[in-house]
Amino acid sequence: MVRDVTFRGIAVAAFAVALAGCGGEAPGAEAGLTNPVIEERHDNFEGIGDAFKAIRGQLEQESPDFSVIQANAEDINQRASNIEQHFVEETAREAGYDTEALAAIWQKPEEFASATQKLIDTSAALVEATGGGDPAAVGAAVKEMGGSCKNCHDQFRYDDEA
Repeated sequence: MVRDVTFRGIAVAAFAVALAGCGGEAPGAEAGLTNPVIEERHDNFEGIGDAFKAIRGQLEQESPDFSVIQANAEDINQRASNIEQHFVEETAREAGYDTEALAAIWQKPEEFASATQKLIDTSAALVEATGGGDPAAVGAAVKEMGGSCKNCHDQFRYDDEA
């Protein structure tokens, strides 16, 4: 399946380059191309966001449920570890896909890998912080992890509100 997705991505990119040479738009630029890998990565990030909200919701409680916080922190860490596999070549917004992923991901692969690793590391630290049952320690770890999310979004995610 990955080979088929990669082949399709390469074929779409080649077609886009050919059209660009003729003055046309990238294929699907108006329609917003989709790709199963893009759908998987979207679902992965939605899961991270949902888990992050659940943790923050627990921290707003008078007596947070640390088992809920820990389960969601572990979910985030597992999902963070899967991020790079969801970014196959040429599935950026600029290639006509219906995505918020910018071409900078593939133009700056070392920076993207570093940003991804930072999320993996900060989400692992969050998992570790949940074991102590200290809301302040978990809150600090949540803030650190949120900063790693923002760092990546600022560089590699399309912001339609800018």
